[in-house]
Amino acid sequence: MDSTTGKVIKCRAAVAWEAGKPLVIQEVEVAPPQAMEVRIKILYTSLCHTDVYFWEAKGQTPVFPRILGHEAAGIVESIGEGVTDLAPGDHVLPVFTGECKECAHCKSEESNMCELLRINPDRKVMISDGEARFSIDGQPIYHFLGTSTFSEYTVVHSGCVAKINPQAPLDKVCVLSCGFCTGFGATVNVAKPKKGSTVAIFGLGAVGLSAAEGARVLGASRIIGVDLNSNRFETAKQFGCTEFVNPLEHTKPVQEVLAEMTNGGVDRAVECTGNINAMIQALECVHDGWGVAVLVGVPHKDAVFKTNPIQFLTEKTLKGTFYGHYKPRTDLPVIVEQYLNGELELEKFITHSVSFSEINKAFELMLAGEGLRCIIRMDG
Repeated sequence: MDSTTGKVIKCRAAVAWEAGKPLVIQEVEVAPPQAMEVRIKILYTSLCHTDVYFWEAKGQTPVFPRILGHEAAGIVESIGEGVTDLAPGDHVLPVFTGECKECAHCKSEESNMCELLRINPDRKVMISDGEARFSIDGQPIYHFLGTSTFSEYTVVHSGCVAKINPQAPLDKVCVLSCGFCTGFGATVNVAKPKKGSTVAIFGLGAVGLSAAEGARVLGASRIIGVDLNSNRFETAKQFGCTEFVNPLEHTKPVQEVLAEMTNGGVDRAVECTGNINAMIQALECVHDGWGVAVLVGVPHKDAVFKTNPIQFLTEKTLKGTFYGHYKPRTDLPVIVEQYLNGELELEKFITHSVSFSEINKAFELMLAGEGLRCIIRMDG
């Protein structure tokens, strides 16, 4: 039983009842946190394409009714038994992946893929007892990515909660809990372009622009944005992109276009689309001898990567990354401090803001390809 209050909380949540249908804002019951869990009052959440992907349920196993949402910031309301490093009142970022600090992955400097708490899109209940903490009239409402932030209160495993500086503005740093770190870290922690190098970014949504921002911060001389939507190119200039390629405007494959632009290929490519063709193009557009391509986007579950092995025999490297290679509990507080010190810009990622009652408008904006991040204010 929860060591603080132990009471069920009734609050508003945006419930997805079926694929592609508008979310319904209604009262849900949120059970108290059990062992190693915390209940969080969500103050700000934002919409990520992954939420839309699972809401549409075209490429994944459909799970409904469900409370989506995984990019958010809030304050701990109560803690369950065994939680020692968090307390009510702490400012926190819930994260879709975790860090138990005990398993071989958590103890390794080379991995952030926690054995216990790594992302599991199919899990719809809490780990400790296989039950949902949300319900309506006794009917379970399922969890999403262990976070379910489209609710005024949510219950999360304590290993998926990063405690941050209470001075940080939660309506800005909420974007760190998914999109920004995924893209920025893919460049700075995994691709690691050298100063003066050339970098191609496939996909100029929020994650791709975060990857471009990483290349800008590391001093890349040319950052080439690749996207099928030319309307994104103007915005991308703010994130360091110097040139643009729209594959639809070329008769040649985009990897050939990039090779011609860069005297044989780019030094680094970061793929942020989830499109299998873009993944193959990212590898094939890097320079032989030293080129590195990094995959960030999540493909369709049946997608297959096909390329000629000569791509690797010419000393190219293909890497994948998960959450920018950041360990959430260890690294997120540090990134928040970097933001507070003026080393990172988050404001330019936030293009829209809506009240919680208008959450479906955030979905409409994303489906129309408008803006980057839409902050959802839970108080409205």
